[in-house]
Amino acid sequence: MAGHGAEQHPHGADRLCEAGDRVYSRAVRRGRVPRRDADPVPCLLELALLHPDPDDMDWLVPTSPQEVMTRLLRGMHDEVSASQRRVGSAVAAVEWYAGLGRQVRPAAPAAEGPAIRVLDGLARIQAAMDEATQACTAEVLTVQPGGIRREAELSEGLHRALALRGRGVRMRDLYTHVARHGQGLLTYLELMGDAVEARTLDEVIDRLILFDRTVAFIPANTDRTMALELRHPAIVEYLVTVFDRLWRLAIPLKAPLPDTGIEGISHREQSIAALLAEGHQDAVIAERLGISVRTCRAHIARLSETLGAASRTQLGVRIAQAGLDGPPPSAVSPSLSVPDQGSRTAR
Repeated sequence: MAGHGAEQHPHGADRLCEAGDRVYSRAVRRGRVPRRDADPVPCLLELALLHPDPDDMDWLVPTSPQEVMTRLLRGMHDEVSASQRRVGSAVAAVEWYAGLGRQVRPAAPAAEGPAIRVLDGLARIQAAMDEATQACTAEVLTVQPGGIRREAELSEGLHRALALRGRGVRMRDLYTHVARHGQGLLTYLELMGDAVEARTLDEVIDRLILFDRTVAFIPANTDRTMALELRHPAIVEYLVTVFDRLWRLAIPLKAPLPDTGIEGISHREQSIAALLAEGHQDAVIAERLGISVRTCRAHIARLSETLGAASRTQLGVRIAQAGLDGPPPSAVSPSLSVPDQGSRTAR
């Protein structure tokens, strides 16, 4: 519904020019207007908003606003229907091309190696990690989820870490807070000395190892028997950014965890409270914090006792009332009172 009779009126009925608005509004109010009034606005005749009065051709009568609205809505409906048909055609085309793509044999990798390589099996993963270790000259960044590191795991990678230290490579490791309680990790960090800096968070992303900000390794399945070796610059840069942001939020391993501000509630219990408030089940909370489900439930029981909650539903209310459903309060935040536990207040 566009008018093009004059270059200054290239519009449709959905956006009348100022002059056309005035003349059409006057015609609706009065029932008709002299033909000469429409000479400056030929768009009104082209858009069929005005048409000659059959009783007197020197006058123009308006099309009712209701009819104009019906036309506009019908036009919108037609445009939407046409768009849906085009989208349907595009989806069908994409599926067809995708089917063809599955039949094409992959091209041979470039001389410098593929941007993404699937490593199937622990032996291939180990070999690729050894190769990346030998080529590394400056920096290694790692994220190690899962709570307390087993001494067997630490021993397995010790030879690579010592080789890196010998070449002056700097290492930064991220763990969960639970890892602080593992003697194996403390011994490993003592062995590595200043070559390794470690920090901890309530929870971290899945395992990640980055060498010289050029190659990254991440798990490709839940039991970690498959991994992805990533060398695409954009992907690696993204992972480095994720690591750096987590690193800034983390707490140095040798620094104490911040106090919750509420007597009788530990930092870990506050983390559990926040995840409970988000609606997570015990098993999910345990996995995210790197603890066993049994340990998680023991902390939940202590939370309930401290907050005076007789049920899970009441515990959720108590958590919210005590302000434990969010990040830990800062040192300058006002005191918080634990409901029904008058003797326990935030310090």
